[in-house]
Amino acid sequence: MSLYTRLEQRLEAQSDDAGPVRGTYSTGRLLMIWLAANLVVTTLLTGTLFIPDVPYGLVLLLIVVGTVAGAAVLVAVGTIGRRTGLPTMALTRGPFGTRGSLLPVAANVLILMGWSWVQAMLAGIALDYIVASVTGFSSPVIFAVLCQTIVVILAIFGHAGVARVEPWFAAVILAIAAYIFVVAFTSFSPAEFAAIPATAEPFYSPGLVFDVVLATAISWTVLSADFNRFAGSTRASIIGSGVGYTLSTVISMSLGATAMGYVILSGGEAIPFDPVTIIDPFGWVFGLAIFLSVMATNTMVVYGMVTTVVNAVPGTRIKFLPTAIVLGVISIIGATFFGLLTQFTTFLVTIGALFAPIFAIMIVDYYLIKRSSYEADILQPKGGRYWYTGGVNWLAIAAWAVGAVLAYVWAYVWPLPFGSTAPAFLVTFVLYLLVSLPTRRKEPFTPVGNLADAPVTVRPAGV
Repeated sequence: MSLYTRLEQRLEAQSDDAGPVRGTYSTGRLLMIWLAANLVVTTLLTGTLFIPDVPYGLVLLLIVVGTVAGAAVLVAVGTIGRRTGLPTMALTRGPFGTRGSLLPVAANVLILMGWSWVQAMLAGIALDYIVASVTGFSSPVIFAVLCQTIVVILAIFGHAGVARVEPWFAAVILAIAAYIFVVAFTSFSPAEFAAIPATAEPFYSPGLVFDVVLATAISWTVLSADFNRFAGSTRASIIGSGVGYTLSTVISMSLGATAMGYVILSGGEAIPFDPVTIIDPFGWVFGLAIFLSVMATNTMVVYGMVTTVVNAVPGTRIKFLPTAIVLGVISIIGATFFGLLTQFTTFLVTIGALFAPIFAIMIVDYYLIKRSSYEADILQPKGGRYWYTGGVNWLAIAAWAVGAVLAYVWAYVWPLPFGSTAPAFLVTFVLYLLVSLPTRRKEPFTPVGNLADAPVTVRPAGV
């Protein structure tokens, strides 16, 4: 047996996580997982985008409000994962159908790929700063490729170990965050931060700040059920993910806004979404922490992307290793597209346009239409209650299309003062509820708890 074959068999055994699981994680452990997941440089740098366009105090308020609103969606979807034992993309079979779910699955892979590119670039910039300060050699593109290559290797061989040590990286980031807050507010008073003058032609408005913060939560919701299905109770799922995500996001984004304010008050050049802008005043240790945190989080992003493809269709096994290699090569090549960093806001708005309607549909379908339970038919590759019409629920597809188009229109054609993500979510929520209510009234239903305990009943297609 060749080395490749032995490795493939080992990885196939480790990656079989699409089926339902019965969780055991405590509230504290799940809280630490979510705290670690979002204490990452992308969230921190998002906070740098808002200063000085919007007043510092208002930015902090919008970060809190937007995070709490987004956390409500994240918790709702994550709790479905806890109750069923299924990851997020597997749950999309419930409202969209066995085949229809492939559309949100494809969108999820594209979004995760984009995140992997952005994080690799930021890790490369941080590593480039460290190396250049010691040797004088500088090439962010080379270091981004190197970082993403390491990430792909870790995703294939060491994702479990990275998941275990990621909370320690979170502890390091928290310590550095405390240090930066202390330095910032011992150097300048809160009143001085509040008095930072706005730019003459600001790009960000308060509404856009709220929209970006909300879209950040939506972007993390794609992994909410993946994490929360391991919770030992619904209480652990709700409190652990809600508190963990809210704390990590508020701390990270507020840290970015504060660091940018410190740079401006110190007379430095305020370059938004640039790691060097905030690394330079605080030293190479901050750069190293950013590099490590990105590497840890990006490893789990790449691993999640691969497992999403591998487990896209129930009953069909796509090989893990060749999938990881193909997607890994694409992610390494994409890490050289540094122009994406200048389009980060557009990237987040796109996530909101694609996934806010999806999560609205998932929440309506599970909690209101399917009465807070899915049947074991959701595990079937064909037939059963979630086969709908040829494997597709066209009502869900149509509602998603309407929500996504409205999100685009409200973002770019007729911009709304409070952003597009929340309105698109609400419109899709109401629309899918209205068109699906007749189905709820006439459909017989047998509630099932965690699907790990439920037998799979095979029915002919169309039943």
